[in-house]
Amino acid sequence: MSTTLQFETGDAGTKAITIDSLVVAGWTARDRAAVDHHIEELAALGVPAPSQVPLFYRLSASLLTQESDVEFLGAEASGEVEPLLVQDGETLWLGLGSDHTDRKLETVSVAFSKQACAKPVARQLWRFDELRERLDDLALTSWIRDRDDAEWQLYQQGTLAAIRPLAELMAASPFARGEALAPGTAMMCGTFGAKGGVRPAGQFRMELRDPVQGRSIEHVYRAKALPVIA
Repeated sequence: MSTTLQFETGDAGTKAITIDSLVVAGWTARDRAAVDHHIEELAALGVPAPSQVPLFYRLSASLLTQESDVEFLGAEASGEVEPLLVQDGETLWLGLGSDHTDRKLETVSVAFSKQACAKPVARQLWRFDELRERLDDLALTSWIRDRDDAEWQLYQQGTLAAIRPLAELMAASPFARGEALAPGTAMMCGTFGAKGGVRPAGQFRMELRDPVQGRSIEHVYRAKALPVIA
């Protein structure tokens, strides 16, 4: 099912982009030894190993949301800051998203755990081609807290240099068109480890920062836990 979102794109103004296909790339770290170590860590927790690395999970585009309040079943889901690619048919855009994932369900099936959760995304996009030569310098950061009056805790931090080149991920994805994506496709491109370990939180804040131009894309959302009724 497709979804249409409104994005702010700078000189191109506000654009309504219809997304027909959503894919989430997993296990995308450039350091293969780090990937293997993470797979072993998760296996100890009961999370099945991926069938290949990287792996592309095809999800419903209707999961994408720009709302600041998002509901999830149970209290064991958590966010992951990720670069977001959006191809509108004319322009390839770079944005910001959270691959919110049900951690309990993840021990049964990673694919099901991702499909079970909405995917919050920011409202701003940058032109990919303007950043293509310096993507590695862009910084991704996330913070968590449980209530409005609490201090934000640093949760994830790194640069895109730790993630496989985005052009390489696009070319390997199920919606590849050379080193780009098919029109109407959005792709999340992987993330970093969580400081202090993966854990749920009531609020998630994320940022994509461009240090050269001194600009950033930001988004904050509240994760409301719905009761699990047997």
